[in-house]
Amino acid sequence: MSSVEVLEKNKVKITFSVDAERFEEGMKHSYNKNKNVFALQGFRKGKAPRKIIEMMYGKEVFYEDAVNFVLPEAYEKAVKETGTKVVSKPEIDVESIDSDGAVFTAEVYVKPDVSIEGYKGLKYIPSDTSVSDDEVNAFIDGERRKQSRVITVTDRKSRMGDIVNIDFKGYTDDEPFEGGEGTGYDLELGSHSFIDNFEDQLENLSAGDEAVVNVTFPEEYGVSELAGKPAKFEVKINAVKMREIPELDDEFVSDTTEFDSVDEYIKDVKEKLIKNKTLEADSRKREQLIEELGKIAEIDVPECMFENETDKMFENFSNSLRYRGMPVEQYLSMLNQTEDSVKDGFRPQAEKQVRGRLALEKIGELEGFEVTEEELDKEIERIAGENGFDKAKLEEIMGIDEKESLKDDIKVQKALDLVVSEAVAEEKSEETSEEKKEEA
Repeated sequence: MSSVEVLEKNKVKITFSVDAERFEEGMKHSYNKNKNVFALQGFRKGKAPRKIIEMMYGKEVFYEDAVNFVLPEAYEKAVKETGTKVVSKPEIDVESIDSDGAVFTAEVYVKPDVSIEGYKGLKYIPSDTSVSDDEVNAFIDGERRKQSRVITVTDRKSRMGDIVNIDFKGYTDDEPFEGGEGTGYDLELGSHSFIDNFEDQLENLSAGDEAVVNVTFPEEYGVSELAGKPAKFEVKINAVKMREIPELDDEFVSDTTEFDSVDEYIKDVKEKLIKNKTLEADSRKREQLIEELGKIAEIDVPECMFENETDKMFENFSNSLRYRGMPVEQYLSMLNQTEDSVKDGFRPQAEKQVRGRLALEKIGELEGFEVTEEELDKEIERIAGENGFDKAKLEEIMGIDEKESLKDDIKVQKALDLVVSEAVAEEKSEETSEEKKEEA
């Protein structure tokens, strides 16, 4: 049997054991793993009997690997047996090993108690979902730009908006620096792709012209050796090009969309922009309410839960970078950051998410939410579809624990839906609106 002792708030000690028969399995495993290490006179290497090795070196030589063999299963069984809701890695101690087997203790942090009231009728500031003509025009201009063709300019000099093909070489203190050289590079003037003022100095030039561009690297530049330093670039203009953007007319619309007229196209664009803004507004509303739940809930959250969530966010961020072809190490180097500094940036959001999740779990408990097999099946189907999996195969590889975790997620979603449906919109104050304008 396993037992639990409360050590302090949200921290307990689980005591559990394995019987002699199971520990003997661990000892056999350890012997087979390590027998080649022992060279005993009269025996070929790896052939010395276990009892002889134990007589000479003591049974303890096999304990470490024996413990590692039996411990994971025994710990998992103890956690389930005691119903302990563990939120940290265990600190394991071996209490005893004898003829009866082995006794272990695991000190862990557990999910904290939550107290919450007043979660119905929470206030939130709604987002504006209206779409202006300027926003519609900006979207359509972007679509027209995608359909543009690039042509070489020979009858005038370069100007903002043009694309100049350049060779360049950069110097600091009259010495070339690493990464400061390129050939045949297409640079759109006004795109702010290069250092401030670099592109401005390439106006009014023609193919074949050469220029010296003087800039100063920003103080927060990712490469510390260049940060804040003046530099010059020797630049040669190979070609000046411009985008030829098609006119917005019925021909353009019929060639590039499913519509036949400009009016139909504009109407559809506006409807889609409103739909997108509405979805974004709902997302912001939910974020506001989750943050508010975290504030009104009484929770003493163990530090490890914040750390775990921050680590998870960093891992997701790293995977996202790798998916786009950039190792996280390269990203950190470019921005002169460290893993810890990036995690520090994630920490406030991690705290909001942890507190909000705990609050929603408590609301689900208070409301008595349950998950039907039909709801679980529907959620598995959704996950399979979104990730391109076969639903039957996904169900096959999902264990009981994974399905229980999924049920918990569904309950949390039900709780959030309840909070959202009961929330009350609060009008923005004039002061808040002015502050927003200043921030923008």
